[in-house]
Amino acid sequence: MVKLDKIYTRTGDAGKTRLSTGEPVEKWNPRVIAYGSVDEVNAALGVAVLHAADDMAARLRRIQNDLFDLGADLATPERDKKLGFEPLRIAAAQTERLEREIDDMNKAIAPLDSFVLPGGSGLAAHLHVCRTICRRAERDIARLASEEREIVSKEALAFINRLSDWLFVASRVANDNGQSDVKWKPGANR
Repeated sequence: MVKLDKIYTRTGDAGKTRLSTGEPVEKWNPRVIAYGSVDEVNAALGVAVLHAADDMAARLRRIQNDLFDLGADLATPERDKKLGFEPLRIAAAQTERLEREIDDMNKAIAPLDSFVLPGGSGLAAHLHVCRTICRRAERDIARLASEEREIVSKEALAFINRLSDWLFVASRVANDNGQSDVKWKPGANR
């Protein structure tokens, strides 16, 4: 259980922070950037929830919780030394649930005949913002995974990749199952 009784520590005043292992790192460390981007996705989802009906809002809140799991996973690097606690890791079941929901949502949506511009309903527009932030988080996590001596689980990468797909399909659901999608018209403004 997390207990925070003091919010500021002053340890970040010199541009440093600590991972959940206690290891000090710079605030621009690729691991900090990766879980910071995940936090941005989560904050954007918090805004999207304000525009969502009950079922979609519940799904978005569940994903917000999963994103905290992902942040905890990323904030706890795999190292040779013992941690003294069992690190929280993203599980394959979390990604599989996203896939099932994507398939379920997609059943009521006609196949795409054009690329979709971000927009439509208020909720769809917010979900598109979440999707683009999610794609950046995915790039940041992939960059971290490419670093020598850094380990990122395949489950973490799969989850963030699938989440951006989920957000795209959810944006189409929010646009009357694709009926109100704003379609790209190539070269329309030449």
